[in-house]
Amino acid sequence: MLLAALTWTSVRNDPPTVREQRTLTEAGPVVDRAVGVLVAAAGDTAVLTPPEVDRGCRVTPFADGAELSRGVDVFVAAGGEATLLERVADRLPADWRAGVRVTSDGPRLRADAGDFVTVSGGVAGDGRVRLMVDTGCRPVGDRYDVPAPDAAGAEADALGEALRALGAPAGQAPERVVTAPCPGGGAARSVRSAGVPAPASPAAALAPVTRLPVLDDPQAYAYRRGPVTVVADLSGDLVVVSVTTGCPA
Repeated sequence: MLLAALTWTSVRNDPPTVREQRTLTEAGPVVDRAVGVLVAAAGDTAVLTPPEVDRGCRVTPFADGAELSRGVDVFVAAGGEATLLERVADRLPADWRAGVRVTSDGPRLRADAGDFVTVSGGVAGDGRVRLMVDTGCRPVGDRYDVPAPDAAGAEADALGEALRALGAPAGQAPERVVTAPCPGGGAARSVRSAGVPAPASPAAALAPVTRLPVLDDPQAYAYRRGPVTVVADLSGDLVVVSVTTGCPA
């Protein structure tokens, strides 16, 4: 009887010792906060990507689970990817134990955001680094509530201006809005367009709305517009424009 009582007390009060003891519902806010920390560490050209929940995993042979992942794409001049990863690792909280090592797939960042939430980063293409926050497979719990964005303000204005400069049809609505809490309060927010046909020179087309680009590369063009950063992804057949309000470093 005493052993049963002690076991019940431990289950109810002790901190979790394995990932499977924390549900996706409980881990979701940890992931969201970690994304904000990454945005602050990555700098101006960070773009939030939408959360993804994969329900195709199993916690045990008899119990279904789900995995939540969120990402941040960071655009840099080609060749600067490893330096960016090192800079991000240096800016992350000390208790995350972040580090970068060289692998056969290039430099890889690893860190631990707590509550069995992992952080990773690597080169996703020339001039692009992808940072990911992942829960691993765990019980679902109630559900994961995606942070609800406020109505886009300065981001929507800057997005419309950039799309007009690129010759996109008038009135094109943002494809998505993604947000995450900043470490010091407030929220990071990215507004992204659908792809638009690329003019002969996207950089020249955007020059009238650009005072000084923060990135001018064959794969991406970025500039500040008041409180937001505009990034034109030039790596595909279509130009995709993202506008982000970041987090202070």
